[in-house]
Amino acid sequence: MSAMAATVAQCVTSFGAELAGTLRRGPIVDLLIRRLQDTFSPSEVAVALHHEDGRAGADLHTWPAGATDVAPLLDAAGEGGARRIEHEGAIWCLAPLMARRRITGAVVMRDPAGPFAPVAPQLLEAFAAQASVAIESAYLVDLYDDGRRSWQEIVDALALALCIVDREGRIRRANRAFAALVGAPPAGLVGRPWSAFLPPDWVSDVQRLLDAAGTGGEAELTTGDRTYCVSAVPITEGDASTVVVLFDDHTERRRLQDKLVQSTKLSAMGQLVAGVAHELNNPLASVVGFADFLGEIPDVPASLREPLRVIREEAERASSIVRNLLGFARKQDRQRRLTALGPLIESTMSLLRNPLMASRVESRIDIEPDLPSISIDPNQMQQVLVNLVSNAAQAIASTGRAGTVTVRARRFLDELAVDIVDDGPGMTAEIAAQVFDPFFTTKSEHEGTGLGISISQGIVREHGGRITLETAPDQGATFTIHLPLQEAPADPVREEPARAPATRLRVLVVDDEPHILHYMSATLSAWGHTVAVAQDGDEGLEAATSGEFDLVITDLRMPRLSGRDFFETLRRRNPAMASRLYFSTGDTVRGDTLAFLEMLERPYLHKPFSLAELRELLAAATARLPSPPEPRVSFGVSTDRDS
Repeated sequence: MSAMAATVAQCVTSFGAELAGTLRRGPIVDLLIRRLQDTFSPSEVAVALHHEDGRAGADLHTWPAGATDVAPLLDAAGEGGARRIEHEGAIWCLAPLMARRRITGAVVMRDPAGPFAPVAPQLLEAFAAQASVAIESAYLVDLYDDGRRSWQEIVDALALALCIVDREGRIRRANRAFAALVGAPPAGLVGRPWSAFLPPDWVSDVQRLLDAAGTGGEAELTTGDRTYCVSAVPITEGDASTVVVLFDDHTERRRLQDKLVQSTKLSAMGQLVAGVAHELNNPLASVVGFADFLGEIPDVPASLREPLRVIREEAERASSIVRNLLGFARKQDRQRRLTALGPLIESTMSLLRNPLMASRVESRIDIEPDLPSISIDPNQMQQVLVNLVSNAAQAIASTGRAGTVTVRARRFLDELAVDIVDDGPGMTAEIAAQVFDPFFTTKSEHEGTGLGISISQGIVREHGGRITLETAPDQGATFTIHLPLQEAPADPVREEPARAPATRLRVLVVDDEPHILHYMSATLSAWGHTVAVAQDGDEGLEAATSGEFDLVITDLRMPRLSGRDFFETLRRRNPAMASRLYFSTGDTVRGDTLAFLEMLERPYLHKPFSLAELRELLAAATARLPSPPEPRVSFGVSTDRDS
């Protein structure tokens, strides 16, 4: 090898060594220009790099800045191999930049000089070849960096927390969501064992998922108030050496599922309430009815009048509880009237005095003077007070010591506020946040259902108000009922019809409850009406089609033939008689029942009903009769049936 060839080889080798540690295109071009300056002392140098994405044009690097227009020379360099040409009176050397058998740019220099000038095209081509390889490598590095950056940006944008774990259990990569989950900086996770960052009680479950990665297994894990669904998926199918562990925050989904479960419970409860209401309202109808009936008898001994009054009031109280359950299952029209809160509170606390004393709870009442009356349903509001005071007493009893419940009524801004204050154990913030949720209770399984406070909140909201809670551990609790002062129009006071009926009616009563038949027969007969009774729909249908009646009162829910089927059959057989039929029912919670009653556009009796409501129905039925009925003797059925 000649001395020139050896020198050229050494020059090319040293240039390659310089390029070896350079992984960015800009520094590579700078090294190429500087090498050409040192080797050939040219007056001008230009390097053009085509855009990798196929865009037109090129990135142009020149030395010195603002030199000759070299665009034609660069174009020429891209059309052939390295060579020397004359352009505008100057000698130029050209060489293309090549990668993957395609031209990726060009390099040109003007007036090469020095000892290597004779071999300038060949040496320039060698430098260009080495620079091309380095530029291509830099492009691949850029692609890798862009891909890694894009991956990081994408996974960091995910709400899903994930980390990549190798066979040794070390974290290879993790996104920001995972770093936030474990409370560590992302840079501090790589290379560390995953088990060092997760809650200790998660480790065994996550390890089980890693051991069975790819089988579709999942685990639901909780930390604090958050719930996560954790799964493990191998990056390469069938190879569990590198696994992606996914942590999906299911907290909101779990809350929605819980709400759905509660909604399903409430729906089932609504169906249950319909049956319970019917079963309770039937005996209550007899109790209320007979108490009313006996109360109207003039010669009832004075010693019995007070017990009769108590029987009626307690039966009505039980009836109001049933109505509240009905209202919880379905919104219903309420019977509101102007009511003074003071007497209502006093009467409620009087009812609760004995249970409170049994629990060693002292009751106190503090009512601000001159409070205005407000439009409320007193029975409903009394139920709210009973629920809240009873809960307060039970909270105090749970401490095993005596205590005090204070009920305070006051004016507050544009509201009336009723405070139920106890000195019991109080509640934590977590429990206080859930007390208004249906079915939430801190009591044992047999002591409570978790419905009382949620029903109370619903009742107060229907009145345009709200219930708030202030409490802290060991500092008791204060429930405050806020009711608006704006006086809504009260229901018009209806005058009770005259006790003595103006028209003697022929009445058929159809019901499967013997006590109701007895009560209705005794009451209507005492008012001067002629009464026939039937114990089910089939018997009632036979009586209605074989006799003549001015009024038929039938229960809606009966065995064998229901009240609705009885009505439909009677309407086909005797439309005139069907037009005189009225219903009594203890169940209006079901939508189809209520829709059917409203479709008839005629009054109905809701069990338990008072004598006043029964008189109103008789008056409405009399008004619909075409003419005063003629007396009849026979009905075709018995009018004297055992209860």
